[in-house]
Amino acid sequence: MDPIPDGYPELLEDVKRRVSEARIRATLSVNRELITLYWGIGRLIVYRQKEEGWGKSVIERLSHDLKEAFPDARGFSASNIWRMRVFYLAYPSSENLAQPAREMQEGVLLQGVADIPWGHNVVLIEKAKDPTQRLWYIQQTIEHGWSRAVLVHQIESDLYRRQGKALTNFERALPAPQSDLARELVKDPYNLDFLGLTEHISERELERSLLEHLKEFLLELGKGFAFMGSQYHLEVGGQDYYLDLLFYNTILRAYVVIDLKVEAFKPEFAGKMNFYLNAVDEQFRHEDDQPPIGLILCKERNHITVEFSLRGMDQPMGVSEYQLLPREVRDTLPSPEQWEAELESLETEERDAGSHTD
Repeated sequence: MDPIPDGYPELLEDVKRRVSEARIRATLSVNRELITLYWGIGRLIVYRQKEEGWGKSVIERLSHDLKEAFPDARGFSASNIWRMRVFYLAYPSSENLAQPAREMQEGVLLQGVADIPWGHNVVLIEKAKDPTQRLWYIQQTIEHGWSRAVLVHQIESDLYRRQGKALTNFERALPAPQSDLARELVKDPYNLDFLGLTEHISERELERSLLEHLKEFLLELGKGFAFMGSQYHLEVGGQDYYLDLLFYNTILRAYVVIDLKVEAFKPEFAGKMNFYLNAVDEQFRHEDDQPPIGLILCKERNHITVEFSLRGMDQPMGVSEYQLLPREVRDTLPSPEQWEAELESLETEERDAGSHTD
């Protein structure tokens, strides 16, 4: 082969980028066509049932005839056609709406639901009944690239209502843009059911279990969190101190210190966190970083006690509760092996039915 010209690596990277972008556009285009098709089929069914009084049996017949007409196509099982009907009812026709409302409705269909896979849309219409919540989960799915399993987890853990609900002093301790962003990233309560622990544990047991389930914990923390270490060493005034958990958030561009407490919040916890944040600010913060933020995770907290405790603190911090599974609930849950067997059974039924879920 001839010698590779000096500019060839740049050419290769440019071509690879263009191919990748074209593939993404093609995938999105196919997905939009599929979602639009399913919405249109749902609309036709609703219209016929309303105007001509067609019953449920037409769905079974339509499924049978479509499978015969398109034997190589997936997605025409009776159950999936019923989902198309429900899908249309979730985002109904905009023909009778005023122009602004019509544009908004069409925008949701084209810019939201048509940009996520059908399986995600099925999850949303089955589990997120409120339109405002559903739109929020659509936007979060697009922004973060959530898989269907992650989307299910976020809905079932009620992320929409928990987001931004921690008690904080961010408004006083951070400038407006940073305080708003920080408040959006903390929640209350934090759902730690994935640990499989009951409430009667030590702080060290809680920390150890979080490290063993770090992937799930990062998912619960939310976007932008990078793990820096546990029992992270600080030296102040010739004495050693250790942070329970230290993270760096790439969106806030700030260190995040998490202090774990297996008891109810006490005012002295805020003083300890203020001390830690002053030390982190002095020892770790780069000139391009924003001020470090503290999060005290405790078993429970009293709103007024927290408010009084944070009022005089100059470092930004928040206080949130965490939730663990009660023992009686944990003992009734299926084992991981049972969950896996059940999922495999559902996936087999779905394939056999020919339904299209991705």
